[in-house]
Amino acid sequence: MELLEAGVSRVDIWDSALASLKSPVLRPEFVLEEVPAPSRLAPHSIAIAVESIDADDEELAVGRFIVLHDPEGQETWDGTFRVVSFVRAPIESDVVTDDLFDEVAWSWLTDALRDAGADYHNVSGTVTRTVSRSFAGLEDRSTDTDLEIRASWSPDGADLSTHIAAWLALVEKSSGLTPLPEGVSALSRKR
Repeated sequence: MELLEAGVSRVDIWDSALASLKSPVLRPEFVLEEVPAPSRLAPHSIAIAVESIDADDEELAVGRFIVLHDPEGQETWDGTFRVVSFVRAPIESDVVTDDLFDEVAWSWLTDALRDAGADYHNVSGTVTRTVSRSFAGLEDRSTDTDLEIRASWSPDGADLSTHIAAWLALVEKSSGLTPLPEGVSALSRKR
């Protein structure tokens, strides 16, 4: 609300938030695209999808980053912005039965938000581990084990650059990719 008091319009706040999402630093394994956003949850919204792919074009992880903005605010958000995120990645079959893994996976999100310097409040979410086994005509397929991290939080301002950076760090961690040291760029690959 301080921005409104300083003479910045509500449209300018949304435009500023959108601009802060425009230039995230991407790994060469990531493909980012804007996708249709939910339209009934807030007057303004944007959704970004990511796919993390290795050098052999194998999927390492997928995710969504959704920003909702209601200039009037929403009580459940405790603010005017809400980020909703989702990441799904395959995991090793022995991890799917480890109850401590949920807390480790959740810490990937909270550590990423902290490390990116994202200011937020009202965080909530789930960590889900799944096992899919195929039978009968599909029994030749391997058993799939996946991790899903679903989370939402309320940013403390309209600059969302640190929030998308944190989400991309979560995708990186979920993908099993080694974090790049600061100032080091990965060599791009041809798809």
